[in-house]
Amino acid sequence: MIPLETVQQETEKKVSPDFVRISMASAIALRLRSGRFSRDFEFGGINLLLNYENGCLSDCGYCGLARTRPGDYEDKSFIRVEWPMVETDQLIDRMAEHEDKLTRLCISMVTHGRAYKDTYDITKRLRAKVKTPLSLLIAPPTLNEEKLQSFKDLGVDMIGVGLDAVSEKVFKQHRTDVPNGSLRWDNYWNIINASRRIFGPWKVNIHTVVGLGETDLDLVDMFYHLKDNEILAYLFNFNPEEDSRMGDWVSPHITRWRRIQLVKHLIENYNLQKKDIEFNSDGGIERISAEGNDIQIAIQSLDQGLPFMTNGCPNEAGTEVGCTRPYGSYRPSESFRDFPFQPETDDLKLIRKELALDELIK
Repeated sequence: MIPLETVQQETEKKVSPDFVRISMASAIALRLRSGRFSRDFEFGGINLLLNYENGCLSDCGYCGLARTRPGDYEDKSFIRVEWPMVETDQLIDRMAEHEDKLTRLCISMVTHGRAYKDTYDITKRLRAKVKTPLSLLIAPPTLNEEKLQSFKDLGVDMIGVGLDAVSEKVFKQHRTDVPNGSLRWDNYWNIINASRRIFGPWKVNIHTVVGLGETDLDLVDMFYHLKDNEILAYLFNFNPEEDSRMGDWVSPHITRWRRIQLVKHLIENYNLQKKDIEFNSDGGIERISAEGNDIQIAIQSLDQGLPFMTNGCPNEAGTEVGCTRPYGSYRPSESFRDFPFQPETDDLKLIRKELALDELIK
């Protein structure tokens, strides 16, 4: 029999499913924390993160939640910002209160033995009170097809997978396996493909990070593969977490980042062909051949800034990004790497310089 004192201690711990962490941007949007964004814009994408005393069992070299990163799990930053702890039921009540302002909800799993059960529990609670579209950013080592189907049956409409590394070599370089041995490249793809079968076309998204040691060619190949399979690619800029194993790495140069953003947009929206992208000997994007009228127009206008906005799951109408994750790719004190709103005229002028556009277009 478990001693009563032990049971009381367990119930007092602020762990999921009864507690979750939320992004600081979400806390500000729901009036749970004071603060303001550097520019005024409507924000309705609420991000939840599972929380456990022993944290995430994955140990990704670039992640603030890595199990070998120094410090207590509850004190660790994620994407370099604070994620306040909140009681799950109180949070759901607050979301229901502000539902008219919400555009997308997302629960982020971590690699933990209880993650599936607790995500199911929280999803069920959410769906009982809030009808805003719901995504899950899943932890593939914890799932199988049956569990994925159970999420869909509850009302989850999109699945995200933090593949991050776009090549198997880079994946293995930075991700230390979990105790049960399921943090593997092939296992991730098994879950990605299963999610695609269950949730359907354009209902699965893959997080891809620029700056982990991949080449631009690796990224471009991934963009084409995902497009061919009707899977969305969401782009993130690597930004080092202090004290992580990759804490002394640097963010990709802004010109490289902007060119990848633009090329990805042209591949996905204007059918840019791989033969029209020139790479240098290191696999970097060097030039684009813009012969088609549509591509020329898109480049000249930079498509009104759309390539440089945050990639995220859509709102209920499917017309705009519902989850814009402010500061997901840069620090609040830095200039925007991706924009949680449509860039303005001055922003586009700066982007043109960062692209070194005259050198890029042939």
